[in-house]
Amino acid sequence: MLPSVPVTHHRQSGIADDIDFEIKGQELQFVEIELDPGESAIAEAGAMVWKDSPVGMTTVFGDGSGQQGGGFMGALLGAGKRLITGESLFTTVFTHNGYGKARVAFSAPVPGAIVPIKLSDVGGRLICQKDAFLCAAKGVSLGIAFQKRVMTGLFGGEGFIMQKLEGDGWVFVQFGGMVIERELKAGEELHVDTGCVAAFTDTVDFDLIQAGGVKSMLFGGEGVFFARLTGPGKVWVQSLPFARLAGRIGAAIGGGGPNRGEGSVLGGLGDLIGGNN
Repeated sequence: MLPSVPVTHHRQSGIADDIDFEIKGQELQFVEIELDPGESAIAEAGAMVWKDSPVGMTTVFGDGSGQQGGGFMGALLGAGKRLITGESLFTTVFTHNGYGKARVAFSAPVPGAIVPIKLSDVGGRLICQKDAFLCAAKGVSLGIAFQKRVMTGLFGGEGFIMQKLEGDGWVFVQFGGMVIERELKAGEELHVDTGCVAAFTDTVDFDLIQAGGVKSMLFGGEGVFFARLTGPGKVWVQSLPFARLAGRIGAAIGGGGPNRGEGSVLGGLGDLIGGNN
């Protein structure tokens, strides 16, 4: 289980680029980052809630990490990677240009949890759903991770492309609903609804497994496949994917009520059987 909020971290001596932060709130959270002079944080465009006046704001192509190299073409490549994952071409960099301490806060756009992860503690690389990134200490690189298996890309819930976060600093990722963190041993398997896979370390193998027999696939409401996550490594599971929340809201607006058979391959027939139409 993740720790209950608020979550607070204070830098330790001898660790470079270790920002202070505090996560506040319950279902609608925001993270408050404290910067020393010259320190920077990067964030999704539009994520800022407030900032102290000494904190300057600059919009840049790509992730602002400065790790792409190659000048303009490197920045263009970084921006292209973000566009492929469905994010904005631009990232906002917030830099403390004054003296003493200054703070800037960022909020999650959907109900759920903001999870702080120190990349150096998870092997320097994290694979997560496409819209998970919220903000990070400057120096973290945002890239793309391709699904190697065709079936996983087609039916895995996240498509062929996921986000890849690399570096050794703090990143803040946003997930829907409650979030559970699991540590898998070598060879240990966890079966998860495909939409509920939030993130995992790159040592974890992600593929699909059939969701029971034909009867279960047709009428069980859980879809045709489960995501199979095989250790070793860490896995983060979210209880409420945004797509599921949006589907329920859309069904209610359309007068159909909650779509209880959302994972069924029967589609509209499943709605009729379930009494949703």
